[in-house]
This record gives sequence, structure tokens and C-alpha cells, in this order.
Amino acid sequence: MIKKSMADKLIVSFEEYIKIVEKLAIEIHNNYKPTVLVGIMRGAAPIIDILSRILKLPIAYIVIQSYTGKGLEDQQGQLMFAREISSLAKEEDFKKILLIDDLSDTGLTLNKSIEWLKGYEPTKKFIKEIKTACLWKKKSSSFEPDFCPIKLDSDPWIVQPTEHYEELSIEEIVKRN
Repeated sequence: MIKKSMADKLIVSFEEYIKIVEKLAIEIHNNYKPTVLVGIMRGAAPIIDILSRILKLPIAYIVIQSYTGKGLEDQQGQLMFAREISSLAKEEDFKKILLIDDLSDTGLTLNKSIEWLKGYEPTKKFIKEIKTACLWKKKSSSFEPDFCPIKLDSDPWIVQPTEHYEELSIEEIVKRN
């Protein structure tokens, strides 16, 4: 169950996370027939893994991070995109894309990712449609995802089930195992 801890955090258990992804899968299944799932890394990694197994679709990943000024990749707005999509999907699979992220916070990442995909040379001539999906939409997000099981009435920090690993060192994990 999703628990609120302090007014500005939403703590999500692994069990609840899975239920939200399953709700998203049902919403997609009932309303759209994508030909490929494209996940925005890192947030979409567990989501796209589960959805690809449920919906039996090929997957692709795009890696994006906030631009720090040190990279050699393509800069777009405040975001830095990797040069290539990582995928074993065929170019023809990119007809009906479902672009997936974990959440719509401000909307910038999803908006810029759609622009980037439309200009991505190897697949742009195959793209007929791009729809979007995420698990959560925050209140202040300017982007309206096509599929989103949870629309929040505030802008909490969402503590996802694997986030605690960012605070742990490999030495701590070795010690406890």
C-alpha cells in the first residue's frame, strides 16, 4: 500500500508498485496497440520489463540525464540524450511507440523525448504514432500522459521500492549478505 510519510513524500512498497504497473498494463491493453515499448532510463527500467512480459512487445531504451556540461552527447534543453536507442527491435516495430517513464514530474522529459524520437534518424520514417505512459502524474506537471493510473493532487517526492539502493554502498550490501 502507498504510504505517506511526512507531507512531501510518498513511499511505495514493491507490492503496490507491481499493482500500479499491472493497472497500467490493463489500461494500455484496453486502449492502445503499440508495436514497441520505449523506456526512458532509469525510471522506466522495471516498468518496461514488466510491461514487455505482459504485453509481449519488443522494447527499446533511451538514456537521458540532466545536462551537466561535461558530456559529449546531444544536448536538448536541460536534458542530455544518448546518441542511440538501445534495442533489438526492428526499425519497422517503431510504427506505434509507447514511450514510458516512471512519472510526469514537470513534463519536460516526456515532451523532449517525443521531440527526440521524432528526429531519431534510424526510425523516424517508420513512426506513425507516439503515445505516452507513466505510473504517476504530479499536480504541477504540464504534460498529460496518455496512460497514467495515478494522478496526484500534490507534488510529493515519490520513494520507489528500489530507491534505497542509492544510499547503500556495495560494502554494506556485502556485509549484510
